[in-house]
Amino acid sequence: MRSPLPFPELLRLIDERSGAFRDAISLAPDLEAVVPTCPDWTLLDLGQHLGSVHRSWANIVSEGPSGGGPEDEAPPNPEDLPSDLAALLHWSADSTAQLLSALDRSGPDTGCWTWWGDSQTPQTSGAVARHQLVEAAVHTYDAQVSAAAGQPLPLDIALDGVGEFLATSCSTTAAWPHDPATVDFLAHEGNAWRLSLSASGAHVRPLDDVGPPSRGDYASLGGGASELLLALYGRVDLSSLPSDGNPHVLNQLVEWDPDA
Repeated sequence: MRSPLPFPELLRLIDERSGAFRDAISLAPDLEAVVPTCPDWTLLDLGQHLGSVHRSWANIVSEGPSGGGPEDEAPPNPEDLPSDLAALLHWSADSTAQLLSALDRSGPDTGCWTWWGDSQTPQTSGAVARHQLVEAAVHTYDAQVSAAAGQPLPLDIALDGVGEFLATSCSTTAAWPHDPATVDFLAHEGNAWRLSLSASGAHVRPLDDVGPPSRGDYASLGGGASELLLALYGRVDLSSLPSDGNPHVLNQLVEWDPDA
């Protein structure tokens, strides 16, 4: 099991993936092209989205533990957002620079608002950096699909990203509303994670740290790390990945909304 990426590497890779994102946009024939993996968006929408996300998280991280979330910010005026390629690329680069500067000043351990307060992921600027790397990587894939063909996510990002997704988006103290279950996520490159689901919530651990599945339903989902992460983000059909055990458990997990 590989360790999570260190903070300086997270910042370097956010910069690298954001640059790759802009490279993909610059190759697209038309900013009004529909993004196949985000069909409600055009490529212009995608570019404006990622830049706005970078600016919003830069503000949140800069405010630290006493700050609020996006609902405390004034939404961007659509007329102020760039609408042509040159302006979009320049604005996007500046947005990334603002995010990286805020993260660098804050360091990895400073607290800040996050939307994942009920998860196993800490509410720190380091966790924001880890999540923003995944966001930049997945949206780079979206942009590449729009321009030509999506490329597999870099292995180090994909391996870290699967663990980040499970800890941030799947773990919760909300009660699992079904019979106890265990779901293993198996990356072909070697990393593996176990998600345990019960009345006490959903908890993820590296598979190396646990024994055989406990009582209850069991399922597993495998694939290359890039495929696995893209499937978790809805870019690849989950049914196309190798699975084992009770498929009903996977369906329950996909349909579960802990906040409902």
